[in-house]
Amino acid sequence: MATDAQIKANRENAQLSTGAKTESGKAKSSLNAVKTGLTGRTVLLPGDDAEAYQKHVAGFFDRWKPGAEDECNLVQSLADTEWRLLRIPALEMGIYALGRLEFAAEFANEHEAVRKHLIEAKIFVTYRKDLNNLSIQESRLRRQRERDTETLKSLRYQRAQSAKARLDKAAQLYIQAVKENTNGNFDLGQFGFEFSIAQIELRALEIKPNLFDEYWRQVEEEEGERNKVA
Repeated sequence: MATDAQIKANRENAQLSTGAKTESGKAKSSLNAVKTGLTGRTVLLPGDDAEAYQKHVAGFFDRWKPGAEDECNLVQSLADTEWRLLRIPALEMGIYALGRLEFAAEFANEHEAVRKHLIEAKIFVTYRKDLNNLSIQESRLRRQRERDTETLKSLRYQRAQSAKARLDKAAQLYIQAVKENTNGNFDLGQFGFEFSIAQIELRALEIKPNLFDEYWRQVEEEEGERNKVA
């Protein structure tokens, strides 16, 4: 999850600008966001909700439950990439809002229905570069998200396989202990307490389903002997 220091840095960077006050100023700030909010290192921009960002990041960590630091870094990257992707529709709306303000007096002699489409077309032509940049950045961010997701899945798979190998080793040692009738003193410490005895025993039974057959045979024999004495 994003550390307090990271969130603080993002918030401080965002506060370097107090943000636009007028509708025109707010719309123009969208163009700055196209250049910085999607490509820069700063995740939070002026006006972004830091608490919403924290909840957003926490959701990713809850979903992926990363283990080692490299997994945590990838989950953080995924959360930040998604945060930027979610910003794109608002940026596009801001560009069109700016255009509507800028060209509000255009095509005054045209019918209102036609005039509306003409203004939209002029906005597109005038801000084509910025709109295309949004599309380019969206594609870049989606590719980044795909790469990070695949890398994270690979790391999780490797971690799961490594854990399975360690559990299998513990189970094999437990099976040997059962054969030697020393499983009652089986030392979990040698595995760093990573697995519980229940986990090890369950895996041992998956490997050797008849693991305790000899034990139960001996129990039955002892019970039979006691019954004879009685």
